[in-house]
Amino acid sequence: MTPLKKTLRLNVQDNVVVAIADLPTGTPVEGDIVTVARVPRSHKVASRVIAKGEPIRKFGQVIGFASTDILPGEWVHEKNVTMGEDFERDYAFAAEATPFEGLRQGEVPAFFDGFRRADGRAGTRNYIGILSSVNCSATVVDYVADEINRSGILDDYPGIDGVVPLPHGQGCGMAGRGEAFDVLSRTQWGYASHPNFAATLLVGLGCEVFQIPRMKDTYRIAEGDHFQSLTIQEIGGTRKAVEAGVARIKEMLPFVARSIREPIPASELTLALQCGGSDGYSGLTANPALGVASDMLVRHGGTAILSETPEIYGAEHLLTRRAESVEIGQKIVDLIHWWEEYTIRNGGEMNNNPSPGNKAGGLTTILEKSLGAVAKGGNSTLRGVYKYAERIDRKGFVYMDTPGYDPVAATGQVAGGANVLCFTTGRGSAYGCKPVPSIKLATNSELYARMTDDMDINCGDIIDGVTLEEKGREIFETVLAVASGQPSKSEALGYGRNEFVPWQIGAVM
Repeated sequence: MTPLKKTLRLNVQDNVVVAIADLPTGTPVEGDIVTVARVPRSHKVASRVIAKGEPIRKFGQVIGFASTDILPGEWVHEKNVTMGEDFERDYAFAAEATPFEGLRQGEVPAFFDGFRRADGRAGTRNYIGILSSVNCSATVVDYVADEINRSGILDDYPGIDGVVPLPHGQGCGMAGRGEAFDVLSRTQWGYASHPNFAATLLVGLGCEVFQIPRMKDTYRIAEGDHFQSLTIQEIGGTRKAVEAGVARIKEMLPFVARSIREPIPASELTLALQCGGSDGYSGLTANPALGVASDMLVRHGGTAILSETPEIYGAEHLLTRRAESVEIGQKIVDLIHWWEEYTIRNGGEMNNNPSPGNKAGGLTTILEKSLGAVAKGGNSTLRGVYKYAERIDRKGFVYMDTPGYDPVAATGQVAGGANVLCFTTGRGSAYGCKPVPSIKLATNSELYARMTDDMDINCGDIIDGVTLEEKGREIFETVLAVASGQPSKSEALGYGRNEFVPWQIGAVM
């Protein structure tokens, strides 16, 4: 990635370069090539003649096909690029898998100050969660949290990070068995038992499809200091349910306050990798830098979760090649096939993604977006593929099937056990994720300066010469600091109350 004037060539095989500044007509590109019209920053410029039907290459990979003849210096975007059908998919299962590397010479084992829970897992926050089993109990959940916060009682417990209400829009009008029910069940229990919650209260209506007693039976849950439940109908209505909920939370406070931070190896961190509001810089700066940090965490024995299946589409071969086994690699391919069928039966297509904002930021096809998105996963061997919200039970780099919609994707990762999250953005996603701290990485310096209250780290300086290794180290050290209690920007802004969005797959009846 050597800057040439105001453009960047990413691979010798590429027939486009990336603008690293707005390029007026006549701006030199490479050699004697100049722009034939204005090209916005982070968009692509043809570096030679590209004939109609010819593959367009960026990162040395196919990102689409020319829909018309493209001249050198021409802006390469939607008007002259098509998705095509014949893009490369050489899966080469497990061909690039490597043994676990471990710490490199000179690397010292890393620690963070976290909370050791009774089941042995480690938390990075000490919250009390209030979950609704169904949308019908969502208002009571909010009222209980509001009453606790208004009372000021938390001031007497400085070691408790707060009370987190997690209402949602599901729980009834759905089948009581099958894929959709299982997804919600895994998500609910994943949050109720999450290590960043020292205790949780689950509030139901009473007559909904998603029954609390059934969940308790399925997961063998015994009520106690760490878990309580109630239903509005059984308790006697809204006011009494709120009063009972407040009383239960107050009873939990002394138990939760007994948790204190202690040094815990970085191997106990599970890092969710997210990107949203991506732009043409995402695959050049923040995503590969996060990949470096992900590889560092894996070397320290920790876990990194890549997700968002619609946003690996067309780049899945980069994962299958470094799968630990053929079986793990095939799971990725099976997910791609499921998503192709899922989008068709719902009247969509995989190239509906990128979003309008992604395209304004320089991304033209899902193939291009996916190649940048996969970079968040670094280069470590893929050791497992998980269903949405399934408990992650392997260390190292793993994959979880989720939609590309960020709140839904992150909800699945958190339910699976992620206790810290890194979120890259080029357009400026406003997002936070209680009970898990979310660290926001800006792909470009302009965004970082414009939204400094939301962004934790500027990765735009990679364009100016900061190495990916240096930025990856900065991200890794920030992860350790935030895991130890340093508030992220989204936490300081109070994000997280409305970002619990379980994936709704099935019919609403």
